[in-house]
Amino acid sequence: MKRFEDKVAIVTGAAGGIGSATAHRLAAEGAAVAIVDLDADAAANVAAAIATRGGRAIAVAGDVADESSVEAVFAGTVEAFGGVDVLHNNAAALSAEVVGRDTEVLAIDRELFDATMSVNLLGAIYMCKHAIPRMIERGGGAIVNTSSISAFSAAHGFPVYSASKAGVSSLTQSVATQYGKQGVRCNAVAPGLTLSPRMRANFDPKQLEGLAAEVLTTRLGEPKDIAGLVAFLASDDAAYVTAQVIAADGGVTAYYA
Repeated sequence: MKRFEDKVAIVTGAAGGIGSATAHRLAAEGAAVAIVDLDADAAANVAAAIATRGGRAIAVAGDVADESSVEAVFAGTVEAFGGVDVLHNNAAALSAEVVGRDTEVLAIDRELFDATMSVNLLGAIYMCKHAIPRMIERGGGAIVNTSSISAFSAAHGFPVYSASKAGVSSLTQSVATQYGKQGVRCNAVAPGLTLSPRMRANFDPKQLEGLAAEVLTTRLGEPKDIAGLVAFLASDDAAYVTAQVIAADGGVTAYYA
């Protein structure tokens, strides 16, 4: 299945987890992919792995919270591949020093707020800002943002992260509303617990067993599950789908929300 033949995609936060899985999925379906991440070496490894499988990819070191860096990401992508058709905004501030401090409202300070919002929300805004004109030039395109079930359920805590992802969900609807008539669709995926390599390292088998008991499916989610949904939303199979935030959470929000 080559739904992205002759298409160019940019994936942020693409050096691991959901971003890496999405980059691989889009490349396998024919897209030329720009692998964007702060970790230049890890991004290069993902691009090399895609090339080994016969795909086309470049690694671009980029900080989505810095607009000049975002401009350089688009310049490099256009120089390499000619344009932009698909954007997956997946970058997030998930370092231990940020997430570890995001515990309760009474503990929030400006430094924590800025560290989270500058990447999770402002970064998505910058990426959309520079993607949309290029997509319109090519007759349209598709943006898929990574929100979270934390955006509409407080059961998992992390108040600043949750607020940032609620902002991403709202941004998704704003972009779809303002640019839909110019051919730009915008949707978001809202993952639940997803077993990225980083996430697996944080839980022992007993804990994973307990977490698996909470979902309504036979297993916990994996990055490839989210990548499949992103690929659908970015493809012409979803041509009539826009302004939606779709949960991929094993059904937990059926009783958490």
